[in-house]
Amino acid sequence: MDPEVSVLLHCADWRGLVKSQVHVELSERFNRQTDPVLEQHIDELWKERIINEPWLFNGAKFRLHSFTLTPPASLLPQATPPTAPQTLCKGRCGDAGGGDSPTWMKKGCLCDKDRCLPAISAFDAQLNSNCGRVRDHIDQSGHRDRGPSCGVNEIEARTSTLTTDFNAGEPGVCNMFGTKLQPQLQPGPERDTCRRNKALLTLRLGLTCYKDFLGTNWSQEAGELRRRGETEFGDPLALLAQPLGVGGVLRTRDGQVVLIRRSQRVAEAGGLLDIPGGHPEPKAVCEGVCVREDKISVELLQKREEAVVTELFSSVCTEIRDEVNVPMGSLGEPVLMGVALNHTSSGRPSAEFYIRCSLSSAEIRELYWQGGAEAHESTDIVFLSQMDLLQLDKSSPLWSELCPSAKGAVVLYQLVLPDHESDSTKPTQNPSSSTS
Repeated sequence: MDPEVSVLLHCADWRGLVKSQVHVELSERFNRQTDPVLEQHIDELWKERIINEPWLFNGAKFRLHSFTLTPPASLLPQATPPTAPQTLCKGRCGDAGGGDSPTWMKKGCLCDKDRCLPAISAFDAQLNSNCGRVRDHIDQSGHRDRGPSCGVNEIEARTSTLTTDFNAGEPGVCNMFGTKLQPQLQPGPERDTCRRNKALLTLRLGLTCYKDFLGTNWSQEAGELRRRGETEFGDPLALLAQPLGVGGVLRTRDGQVVLIRRSQRVAEAGGLLDIPGGHPEPKAVCEGVCVREDKISVELLQKREEAVVTELFSSVCTEIRDEVNVPMGSLGEPVLMGVALNHTSSGRPSAEFYIRCSLSSAEIRELYWQGGAEAHESTDIVFLSQMDLLQLDKSSPLWSELCPSAKGAVVLYQLVLPDHESDSTKPTQNPSSSTS
């Protein structure tokens, strides 16, 4: 796994989730922790920033705190698993670089090359052994980031131990720094009508803002804030804004995926290739309510949780319209592939979607060059075939041109495979060439 990104959760067992399968829970408990010193630091950074960039706007954002994901029955144990961790392994017991059902995962151990971490329960190991693509790495701060794996244990493990509990009556509960597994017995993983109409994923959301993001995740003090969060709250993310972004893998009628080259004038990842994306907006949920953006509250949003889900899914289509100039009517229903974490901004989460478009790549190229509402954010459009997208990895020359959000979306697409259809018969365009 590229150290810039990791996968927090994926929906591979259902080849992605549609809107009816996703629920949100909003609470002030899911907001960022604060203290006077930190708030003063954030205010000072913001005042400094807007002097140089007076066009910046402090908009409200949703904060991702944690999630629950109901596992399919095929990944549940046949008998009650042990609740205590297995014996620690001794030394290096497998190659942590990937491969099908690696030995170290079969043994239930969390080894990474010469470093061993506490083993997890047999149930957790069983979930992971069902996955043929497991990646693992240790980040620069010494924390273990788990890449794509399987089942409900989809987390970035930032603590030194993983705990496992079992209770057949409740869904799997995962937060963004540790794990508590409580699987719920459910029907099999088939994508039948009944299953598609049942909420399988619950996202726990609070409120944050762009100013808080710049003063925490994007601050030079982010590492110290993580250490403080771990020490004071038992959660390294407690003091971080963690605004939830969205991104869209847009597939054209002729089997091409749309990438855009970011302008050098944008705040992050200038000049790199990205997928269309942005943020779901709390203010969009409050349309028709006379309230200033800085007065939007969790209490107000709690009455509109269904509208929050709608905004989460529709916002990615809005971003595609504004950045690529593709009409909303040509876009299919977004399918949520999962949530990726951007470690260049201290683990900021982004929900990545797959969207089919009824237009061809030639038609989209023409619309792009006509210019959309946010045309200034990019300078070029690039098309990549589905086959090339499936084969893209760190060894590919194009990989270094991708910004972290695009890398996370690619990893999720390869893992979830939301579209069965193969583009092996389609001509492959050279992704490094301009399409103007």
